[in-house]
Amino acid sequence: MRVRDLVVIGGGAAGMFAAASAASNGISVLLLEKMDRTGRKVRITGKGRCNITNTKPWQEFSVHIHPNPNFLKPSFFSFSNIDTINFFEKLGLHCVVERGDRVFPASGVASDVVDTLMKHLDSLGVEVICNANVRNIIHQDGRVKGVIYEKGNKLYTENAEAIIVATGGLSYPLTGSTGDGYNFADDLGIKVNKCFPSLTALKPDFDYTLLKWLILKNVSLSLFVNGQLVQEEMGELEFTDNGIEGSIGFRVSRKAVQSLINHDKVYLVLDLKPALDKSLLIDRLTKDFNSEKSVNKVLRNYMPGQLIETFISSIPNKLISEGNSIENKINSIASKMKGWQMNITGYTSYERAVVTAGGVSLNEIIAKKLSSKRYPNLFFAGEVLDLDGDTGGYNLQIAFSTGYAAGREAAYLIKKERGGSSE
Repeated sequence: MRVRDLVVIGGGAAGMFAAASAASNGISVLLLEKMDRTGRKVRITGKGRCNITNTKPWQEFSVHIHPNPNFLKPSFFSFSNIDTINFFEKLGLHCVVERGDRVFPASGVASDVVDTLMKHLDSLGVEVICNANVRNIIHQDGRVKGVIYEKGNKLYTENAEAIIVATGGLSYPLTGSTGDGYNFADDLGIKVNKCFPSLTALKPDFDYTLLKWLILKNVSLSLFVNGQLVQEEMGELEFTDNGIEGSIGFRVSRKAVQSLINHDKVYLVLDLKPALDKSLLIDRLTKDFNSEKSVNKVLRNYMPGQLIETFISSIPNKLISEGNSIENKINSIASKMKGWQMNITGYTSYERAVVTAGGVSLNEIIAKKLSSKRYPNLFFAGEVLDLDGDTGGYNLQIAFSTGYAAGREAAYLIKKERGGSSE
């Protein structure tokens, strides 16, 4: 049995940052990762490019954080999005800012982010053990004492002066995110709020597989729950083999999934031409139909060919049949372009969801320290917390900021309890 200053459970973005932060403050750190290598989820983020962060200032950044952005504020200001960029640049990983203030490694390779962090941990003397499945957190008299983990069919005990739980959520379980942190919290009597997938595909009530990999740019998407408008987004929408995705599809998915779980009626309204009001659209369609009678050919001027068949089939046949007047046809087509209602019947679960919403209750955690109110030497960071963001670099910044703060505060606590300086 060995004694460590600090044990970090989980080798994802938050865990690696927590370990680096603590080690930078002179603390010996053991990082335990259940998979065969660290950062497996980081390696696939941003379609393999890794959207590291977003450069928006806090006032704009915070509106993309759920359910309580104020909880993140102390961590964000201790290690901000600009700090993240400077951190990686200093370590030799150059960054670029792209559309929507999103930041990527200049190489465009997500694994470069993990490799950079791992080299940094090695330089700081952090010991990393992979294929180490933590089974239990040892606790006594209101404090955590260490962990028991399994590796190679053998059990090991590591005593520690503090522990950081950075095990991620439930999304992409093949990367190791299987909810271990929630089980640890439950065992310790720490409340875990109900979890559900977010930034995930929504399934409409038509054959969306015909539209697979179709991307619609500069469209508007509105989310309705029980007939009430609850969210509007503008941007890029994508159809995949799982349903409706893309930046705006993901952004409405959080509220949509919550509502579907509550058995509410959920539907989306897609505006294919948000820059045109309906009367102007009708005028343009009228001119086109004066020279071309084929609905299919006219629609090629307004939407990708892959969309036309599904679009036409969404309009009742009697409204665009040969027996109907041209004026009625045009009005029906314009109405559908400006307000295509898509009833949502389901969603893709954790196997393809980008993040997990819900998690360890923020009421159980001291925001400035990321420490448990029940166990002062137990800390939580990253997706295991009931804290998530929209697509666009926000979730990795949550991981970096909370990981940094948890590591720093754990180091301060250890030093203080030893009678040393905490500054």
